[in-house]
Amino acid sequence: MKKLLLVVLFCVVGVSPTFAKSDEWQKVDSRYFVIYYKNAPIDFVKNVSETAGELYEEIPRNLGFIRYYGWSYYNRAAIYIYDDQHEYQAHAKNMEWSGGSANISQKEIHTFPSAAGFFDSTLPHELAHIIFREFICNNQIPLWLDEGVAMYQEKAKRWGANKIVMQALKSDIFIPLSELTSKRLSGEKSEEIVNIFYAEAASIVYYMIVELGQARFENFCRKLSAGVVFQEALDKNYGRFRNMQDLNDRWVEYLKSQME
Repeated sequence: MKKLLLVVLFCVVGVSPTFAKSDEWQKVDSRYFVIYYKNAPIDFVKNVSETAGELYEEIPRNLGFIRYYGWSYYNRAAIYIYDDQHEYQAHAKNMEWSGGSANISQKEIHTFPSAAGFFDSTLPHELAHIIFREFICNNQIPLWLDEGVAMYQEKAKRWGANKIVMQALKSDIFIPLSELTSKRLSGEKSEEIVNIFYAEAASIVYYMIVELGQARFENFCRKLSAGVVFQEALDKNYGRFRNMQDLNDRWVEYLKSQME
């Protein structure tokens, strides 16, 4: 991955020099992405393209995927930038609190310019979903692992998640890993539960990568990419944990040690 040379070539197609409203998709091409937009400022769109290119190289390194071979020009991802949240939700049909979404099978990201923390949170989060799921060949995994990997790319969430989870432990609203594994957020109305879920997902992935070792996490993901089911891959790669409960207990033990 480190050997890949980032060359971003901008080819602006159908960009009008005026600020007239347009309902047609315009686009900017780069080596790894096609950015579609309607009325977003062209400087913003170019910034999206440049930042996406940087993240494309950064995310695999963060996860320890040193042998990630990546995409070709003819196998790029598409980023659709809607004009505002209303238009985004009308087309993407996501939950009200969603600032972006990733269609893994189509290799698409859907979002809008005013999404909270667009460059620091939304873009790295959604791009991480695509890269990670592509790396593990879309093996079936718990939602917390998928979301935790994506959250790990958000620097503020990576470093701030443990604090939220520690508070959840103190307040007795902590969600055990077994329950987290079966948790689904579809239709969830409680903002508190959603926030705790994401914080715990980020925290456990941080624990697996930073505390247990990046190389071990990569090996775990490679087992998933080879078709090994989640629990078996976990057992084979993290032999010190007899089961999911054991992993939960060690993670909680680690968190409590940080409170002291």
